[in-house]
Amino acid sequence: MPRPTPAVRRPPARRPLLRRSRRRQRPPRRPPRPSRPPTPRQTRTRSNLTDNSPGRMPVSNSGYNPKSKQSLFTLLSELPGQITALIKAEIDAFKADISGKAKNVGIGLGLFIGAAVFAYFAVLVFIAVAVIAIDLALPLWLSALIVAVGLLLVAVILALIGLNRVKKGTRHDPDGVTANLQKDVDAFKGVGDYDH
Repeated sequence: MPRPTPAVRRPPARRPLLRRSRRRQRPPRRPPRPSRPPTPRQTRTRSNLTDNSPGRMPVSNSGYNPKSKQSLFTLLSELPGQITALIKAEIDAFKADISGKAKNVGIGLGLFIGAAVFAYFAVLVFIAVAVIAIDLALPLWLSALIVAVGLLLVAVILALIGLNRVKKGTRHDPDGVTANLQKDVDAFKGVGDYDH
């Protein structure tokens, strides 16, 4: 009988190897940046380089100013419009500044008036307290008379001080603003004392 051949062991069937990518894995992509609008200089340069209309020269980044080639008459004719625009812009800025300040001043004055009203009522209460306190020692009519005379004395003193200040303020000042204005008017007319 023939001899049986020993069973040859076959190696197990290999699975196909998964090929690994030799390329590195890239990091995740960033979201695209939003596009920026071109600056006015870029826009001007691009439009002037592409515009080949007659009478216009292409502009590069060399700092060429197309207004430098304009005639003096053209520049002078543009001057009043530019001055008017400048004055309007200054007036608008002045109005905005004044309106903001006026609003704050108005609020402040309103608060001062409110404080004055409350101070007035507080003074009335203090006067009543003074009358009641003096009433403990003297009759009521006499205590009220004493407080009234004291308040009248304070009012007279304040009025005299105010009158003195008003006289100082309205006194003729030879070097004051009014005198200087009069001298300027006289100099303009060619009369009076002035330096040549």
